Amino acid sequence: MSLDKPRVSVIMPAYNVDAYVGRAVESLQRQTLEDFELLAIDDGSTDRTGDILERMASRDIRINVIHQDNAGAPIARNRALDLACGTYVMFMDADDWIEPHMLADLVELLEKQHLELAISGFYIDTYYNGGEQHLSEVKNCPDQIFNTQAEFRAAAWKLFDANQLYPPWNKLFLRQRIEDLGIRFRPTFWDDFPFVLDYIRDVKQVGVLSHPYYHFIRQRSESETTRWRPGMYEKREEEHSWMLDLYQHWGLEGDPASMEMVQRRYIERLIGCIENVCDPACDLPDAERRDLIEKMISSDRAQLAVQIARPHSFMMSMMLLPIRTKNVGLAMAEGAFVAHVMHRDAKTFAMLKARR
Repeated sequence: MSLDKPRVSVIMPAYNVDAYVGRAVESLQRQTLEDFELLAIDDGSTDRTGDILERMASRDIRINVIHQDNAGAPIARNRALDLACGTYVMFMDADDWIEPHMLADLVELLEKQHLELAISGFYIDTYYNGGEQHLSEVKNCPDQIFNTQAEFRAAAWKLFDANQLYPPWNKLFLRQRIEDLGIRFRPTFWDDFPFVLDYIRDVKQVGVLSHPYYHFIRQRSESETTRWRPGMYEKREEEHSWMLDLYQHWGLEGDPASMEMVQRRYIERLIGCIENVCDPACDLPDAERRDLIEKMISSDRAQLAVQIARPHSFMMSMMLLPIRTKNVGLAMAEGAFVAHVMHRDAKTFAMLKARR
């Protein structure tokens, strides 16, 4: 193991996660591949996160802790990228954890197959009953190697469908390729998706492992994934434009399977935007909520998507009904119900989400 040139740089932003960060770091310390550096960015935490990281770093020379004023995960990740020395880069959230063979297996895949990107399956762990129990949902695709750019692009819709291409944390990237492309995280919430899009835009050799090594923790009250988000609709519109641009760049805007996925993805996230506006925490006046939902479901994009999308479940087909008919009242009723379930019954919400 070389401290100056580790095989893998693991980048972990951390903000007020003192109940979880110890488990995250310990899961790294249990890796069968020991040749890594951890760049842990304490992003202005006001709890014991920084102290926990410093204590663990004092006993493990592979852990580097950088403290900064609170600037958000994108800035923290970018700062770590500037400092990274590894051949490969992995991103990890400080409230998640990974299984012992993740680094070794992804490095082996990259090196044996001469790849530019390695992807693995992952778990979505939803905790309920005060964190005493959890429900695990596996997200993965079969083991496969894409040796050409055309092969990867033609099959990418399947990887998007299986949620394999959205997050950065189920992947191993080439650090030099990140630098050559000048890729960094954008200063916005949900910053990880555009980073991945930038990386895969012209990627050629890609490998996929079906095994779920990464445990993504979805449900905790203070989590980024459980808040009401003002501006979510505008963000989803921007994301849809990114997807359309990607597939146009790939020359696949006329491919039926790819376009069905893109439009179904859009409509599913539009439903999430309706649920967000109907959340009890939303501080918009009722009239503004109604006007916004009417705008969402009546747009040309929404009406095109609802015609092309082929839902994978009966439940999702029913949730599309108010969009097809432009029925604002029904859309609000559905959104309010789902938002209620999300806050009151994490287990049921996770099961409903998995069956969409």
